[in-house]
Parts: sequence; C-alpha cells; structure tokens
Amino acid sequence: MMHPETHEFTENRNEILKEITQLRKTLHRHPELSGKEKETAQRIQGFISTHHDTELITGIGGNGLAAVYRFSDDGPVVVIRCELDALPIMEVNQFEHRSVNPGVSHKCGHDGHMAVLAGVALMLKEKKLKKGKVVLLFQPAEENGEGAHAVLESGVLKNLKPDYFFALHNLPGEKMNTVIVVDHFFSASVQSVCISLKGKQCHASEPENGINPAAALAKIIDALAALNVTDETQKNFALLTPVHLTMGEKAYGISAGSGELHYTLRTWSDAKMEELKTKLSHLVTTVSDAHALEHDISWFDYFPASVNDPECNQLIRNAAAGHGLEVKERPLPFKFGEDFGWYSAKYPSAMFGLGAGVNSPALHHHDYDFPDEIAGTGIEMFCGIIDQLLGEKAELSQKTG
Repeated sequence: MMHPETHEFTENRNEILKEITQLRKTLHRHPELSGKEKETAQRIQGFISTHHDTELITGIGGNGLAAVYRFSDDGPVVVIRCELDALPIMEVNQFEHRSVNPGVSHKCGHDGHMAVLAGVALMLKEKKLKKGKVVLLFQPAEENGEGAHAVLESGVLKNLKPDYFFALHNLPGEKMNTVIVVDHFFSASVQSVCISLKGKQCHASEPENGINPAAALAKIIDALAALNVTDETQKNFALLTPVHLTMGEKAYGISAGSGELHYTLRTWSDAKMEELKTKLSHLVTTVSDAHALEHDISWFDYFPASVNDPECNQLIRNAAAGHGLEVKERPLPFKFGEDFGWYSAKYPSAMFGLGAGVNSPALHHHDYDFPDEIAGTGIEMFCGIIDQLLGEKAELSQKTG
C-alpha cells in the first residue's frame, strides 16, 4: 500500500521536477567557487522564500544557508545537507545552460544536489508531520574542505541541536537511480601537503658552492612511495599521490637552490592519517637535515573520513525499499574526500550514493553534467528518511517500542 506522502509526491512529481530542473540549470549557468557562493545562496534563498515562508538562517560559515521546518518542539532534528560551490574547471559543454563564468563550472554535481534539496523543500511545504524539525543545509566551500568545519564553528548547529545528519552524492559509473550504501566509512580521510626545501643557489658550473635540493627531493619521493599500501581491503590502506613538483628555474647557468613537492594522502581512517603524517614529517626532516636543507611542511585541504552510522544506514535502506529502488551494497569506502566527515564526527550521520549513469562522464571532468533524471529519486530518498523519523510510522513505533 502506498504511503500518503509517497502518493503526494507521485501526484505532484512532474510539476516539482519541472521547477527544480529549471532551478538546477540556472545554478549550473552561474557557478561560484568555494567561499564565493553569495549569489548561489541568494538564488536558493529566493526559491525557497517564493514557495514557503519558512525560517531561513543565512551567512552560516560564510555563505551557508539553512531552511528550518519546525513541526513541533518534540522529536528529532533531521539535517539534510548539500553543497553550494563549483570547481575551477573550464566547461566544454555547449548546451544552453552551460556556465557563463569562464573557468568555473559545476563539475561535481552540486547544482543537482541543491536542486534535490529544493525539491524536498517543496515537499515539506505540504507535509503534515507529527513531530520534530527538518533542516535543509546548503553548505559552502565543500571542495576545499573548509565549509563543514566553518558551519560547525559558526555555532548555528549548537542551537538547532541535530539528532541526525544525511547527505547524498551522485556517482557517475553507477547504474542510474541505484542507491549505493557503504557500511562503516563512506569516504576516505584525505589530506594535501606541500613540502618546501630551501638550500643555496649558485652558478651551474660550481655546484659545490651551493646546496641543490634535487637529490633530497628524489630521496623523499622514493621514501614516500614506500609508504603506499594500495590494497584497499587492508585497514592500513594508504595512498600517497604526487601531484606537483617544482625546482629551480629554466636558467641553465644556475644550480637550483629550492624546490617544492605537493602530495595528497588518503587513508581509511583519521587515526591512520595521523600516523602517516607523523611518518612523512619525520622522513622529510631526516632527509633535509642530511642534505643541509631548510624545510617546511604545510598541510591543507583536509577532509576527515565520513563515518556512516548503522542506524542512519538502515534508514537509507528502508527509504530505498519503500520506493522500490535498487540498493547496491559497496564493500569499501570511496577514495575521494568529503568534508561531511566533520559532521559525522559529532552527530549520527550517513551519506549514500545515487547512481548517475554507467556512461556518464566522471566527476570533475570538463564535460560532466548532473543528470536531471535522478533528482526525483534523491527527493524520494530524503522524504522517505524524514517520514521514518518524523511521520506517523515514527509515532506508532515510539508508542509500541
């Protein structure tokens, strides 16, 4: 038998999807980088205000926005989060809604994630839930790993007192509309690092009068490669990827006096990440000292591992089953970074994947575009989770539990 809220969405589905598809394409056309999402947030604020006079909290952690739906003072507070920011990637697509901002585009699908939450907002306008609150959080600066932490630091969540946190991420390469569930960790702990070495520049004909970092850089690269544990089934999985290297300049009469190495580090847990960082720091110090080089290590773009709470994951499975959606159980976390881990460290949380099509271009690829065909599934999933926690079934479960 169809649940009343499910029937309601079925009745209004075409109208809702038409509205949020138009919104999604507008957001795609006007992307903004991490920390600069002012107009994006204003567009979301305008969309929600036009449809429902609900409570809006602005300026969260920068340009963040929250729409708050209060059904009663009792019951759980459910936060559903999406991302506002785009990427510094030049779009090659030539469709009508292509980016108008050169070198900036929504190549991770955050425009689609926002559209899904906008669709949930349209549903919440009509819902007669029995208890609790729903918070739709439009978070800034996910791509650089700073947004979730800034939201926590803002203090807004302390006032809202979340009981549950949920999010989705579209996944190219997976069958469209499939729900992907991962136990334990959804995504890896990711940390970027810059290793700077400083010696002494001199004439290339007299290298003995200088301190060239080339040999030290080579030793560090070799030593870091030895720290890789590429078997993803191992708990001590570690992936150290060199992404950038500079040394000296194209001046053939000069022996270089400085150099830089840039890496990303990935592990399955934050504890393993700390262990890996300690090893890297010790290694760089040892090699630098041996070559009489000054060194500096800068850490940035940190994404904590996103932990999936078992109860939250079961709510995701139940929502998928309630809508007849295919569920794929993924045995291992994803290796990409997700700053949702900041929330999962403090609140019961879970992310799930939503298949974006087997033949879809990959995330962060210059011709990727969020498939509007999966937005309805995202809305169904989040509404299904909300119904379990705040709807009639939740009240009945509480009375008989």
